[in-house]
Amino acid sequence: MSYVRSISNRSEDPAMRTIAAIYTGVALVKPLSDQLKAALPGYRIMNILDDSLIAEIIAEGQLTASVRRRLYSYYDAAASAGAELILNTCSSIGEAVYAARDFIPVPIVRIDEAMARKAVAEASRVAVLATLSTTLDPTISLVKRCAAEAGKSVATISAVAEGAFPAITAGDTATHDRLVAETATKVAADCDIILLAQGSMARMEVPLREITGKTVYSSPALAIEMVKRMLEGKN
Repeated sequence: MSYVRSISNRSEDPAMRTIAAIYTGVALVKPLSDQLKAALPGYRIMNILDDSLIAEIIAEGQLTASVRRRLYSYYDAAASAGAELILNTCSSIGEAVYAARDFIPVPIVRIDEAMARKAVAEASRVAVLATLSTTLDPTISLVKRCAAEAGKSVATISAVAEGAFPAITAGDTATHDRLVAETATKVAADCDIILLAQGSMARMEVPLREITGKTVYSSPALAIEMVKRMLEGKN
């Protein structure tokens, strides 16, 4: 079912500052919101969820103009509601962030940006593992963008765990985890680092390190560190 839902974790303290997080899937909302609240206790977290965005991207095979328009309306609504930073939590819509930064009056952070920067700094062969093919190109593009900014050449490998996204959407985490692990094993020998392209895959970061013997990064924790540094004026 496609729906739009806004969830505000409000506080009785009117002095609390606000961060907005934009989601395209329900699986990440609670875990990421809980991590944000734990890392930034002085902030109210506004969650905006619209799973029709990712449904349209999957159907069309790309980031469409209508998805961009809806996404920008959520950015605008978050800024109008007083958010001082917006966290874009879906890698499949990450490319839309750059144009929005020209007219949205608060910082917009891609959830996968800190992860990509870290990978580029540490490795020359990076595997990007996704459960949605529509996430691969945006994440690969981000890695290449970060490499260019760093003046570094980085080889990238793409891998999709077919069937894992429908599994986790249906609540079948066991199948999701098995398919992700099988795919990671196939690419491990050809890379230095494995990046998990979607925040919903973060549950597999530690298990995949043990299975593959490789450095594995997921985006949520690194993104929250980046957000915290920015809000504290350290980034």
